[in-house]
Amino acid sequence: MTRVVVLIDGGHLRAVARIAKHRYEPDYIEKVAHACVLTDETLLRVLYYDCAPFNGTVRLLVSGASHDFTGSDHWLKVLASKDLFAVRRGVLKFRGFKPKRIPVAAAALTDEDFKPDFEQKGVDMRIGLDIATYSADRSVDRIILITGDTDCLPAMKRARISGLQIALVSLPDHKLAPELLWHSDFERRIAWPA
Repeated sequence: MTRVVVLIDGGHLRAVARIAKHRYEPDYIEKVAHACVLTDETLLRVLYYDCAPFNGTVRLLVSGASHDFTGSDHWLKVLASKDLFAVRRGVLKFRGFKPKRIPVAAAALTDEDFKPDFEQKGVDMRIGLDIATYSADRSVDRIILITGDTDCLPAMKRARISGLQIALVSLPDHKLAPELLWHSDFERRIAWPA
């Protein structure tokens, strides 16, 4: 049996799942992870990378009023409690506001014309470190990767040089960056679980 680990970039999976109108919650994430594993493979672990929602108070761009962002990380704790799952957390940073529509009409702007801009920090680094660890200790034969981020390319190359196989997951109606496909061994097309 081929020993595998599934690595999931949560920001990528969430965006693609929402476009496909799927409810993004721990049970569904678990179904997607298991759908990636073939019958002749032994799943050792699922590593899920994401950030908890941003919590903090910011000043709105036009009015200057205070706005509170609150969110719960309960769903990440539920996911971490599932069999074979581990959650690797980055940090979600508030980077200001950006216009909802471009070009921006100069007349009579309100707070409603802008949306918050958040950036994940540390997620790509954690994915890369785990790929490098698996490459060094050879505890798996194949890494099944769900991502759309080309920042993973150096780690993917390292894994392949070390003799590990990379299976890049392709989700319905979503096109992967060619560079990701060039540096993987397989494109594994899966259907959305029911």
